[in-house]
Amino acid sequence: MPPVRRLVVEADGGSRGNPGPAGYGAVVIDPATGETLAEAAEYIGVATNNVAEYRGLIAGLEAAKALFPDASDGSFQVRVRMDSKLVVEQMSGRWKIKHPDMKPLAARAAAVLPPALVTYEWIPRAQNKHADRLANEAMDAGRRGEQWEPSSSTADLDTPRGGLPPVQGPPGDAAAGAAKARAALAGARAAAPAHTQAPAAPTGTRAAPASAPAPQVGWGAAPDLGAPATFVLLRHGETALTPEKRFSGSGGTDPQLSATGRDQAARAAEHFVARGTVQAIVSSPLRRCRETAEAVAARLGLDVTVEDGLRETDFGAWEGLTFAEVRERHGEDLTTWLASPDAAPTGGGESFAEVAERVSAARDRLVSRYAGRTVLLVTHVTPIKTLVRLALEAPPQSMFRMELSAASISTVAYYADGNASVRVLNDTSHLR
Repeated sequence: MPPVRRLVVEADGGSRGNPGPAGYGAVVIDPATGETLAEAAEYIGVATNNVAEYRGLIAGLEAAKALFPDASDGSFQVRVRMDSKLVVEQMSGRWKIKHPDMKPLAARAAAVLPPALVTYEWIPRAQNKHADRLANEAMDAGRRGEQWEPSSSTADLDTPRGGLPPVQGPPGDAAAGAAKARAALAGARAAAPAHTQAPAAPTGTRAAPASAPAPQVGWGAAPDLGAPATFVLLRHGETALTPEKRFSGSGGTDPQLSATGRDQAARAAEHFVARGTVQAIVSSPLRRCRETAEAVAARLGLDVTVEDGLRETDFGAWEGLTFAEVRERHGEDLTTWLASPDAAPTGGGESFAEVAERVSAARDRLVSRYAGRTVLLVTHVTPIKTLVRLALEAPPQSMFRMELSAASISTVAYYADGNASVRVLNDTSHLR
């Protein structure tokens, strides 16, 4: 019986605009030695992050298959490593594929190799730099009106990896798995020589060159990326449930602002009038947020746009209960929920993983819509903490270590290269 041939595929994809100019990158690796066996990258025109990520997966699987076309089912295994939780969870069969654009791509990926031969693993973006760089090279080529060429790549293919590291850390989010255009790497690409190509590489791929220069890293190399899309995140004012610290999500009574909450909304409005920086207002559909947003909008002379993706978590049977009451009635479920972002509250609520998928999709839509502008997002504790967590690339457990007071202000800026910067967290100075 022939020995089992094991390969690792690392893949990534990204969109500069989401949707916007998009590309993917994929690399095939020998897991025993860390040797790069093949690469693939392509500029695919205007697409979303998720589409580009799936295209990268397909290209990586096809490159792996092309390396060993005669391998039998029993002698061939592929381990896919990606920083897109969406793709990993959907291809592993743990998440349903709901978006119509994703279904044919997932089917195409599943058809490249028998599903029994392929396993999927989430990795942090920092461990997916090779595929990330290829995706950015493809997007850079598209910006020049060209397609990616193997001879122009500067990805480090000859660095010994000494085998691949085990999975570390909790799962990430879908949209943040997109390839990011790194300013420092762009500088390195411009200065780097082309690599010598090895013969007989599969179509659209290349083999490892003799050497590759180390990328230039540092703030000094960053180009002018223009004004970011700046999200000013305002938590709604108090309701009758807020001071009692009761679970109040999107599956409960949808309470209105209390007298204290209306005063907080008025103070927030005065603050934004004085600042004069807000150019648009977007609100969760829940009443407490719409009332807070409308108080600000009335002073600024702006309209309020409702974004359903900004609604609070559905806490299921926990709605209206205190933490202590949930502990008494649903103790086992609460313990599981605190330990895992994939656990949902009792009675069909939403898990933090589901909320993160929804919020990150809303984020991407809004970043594209309000590029270069400052927009006030009036929303809830979980969406705000999720946006901050994703911007920091922090684990889900970090959400339990953030304080967000009623009517507090947090700020996150999103730049054209896909990076984010947390500028403010839980500012309540306007309420004093």
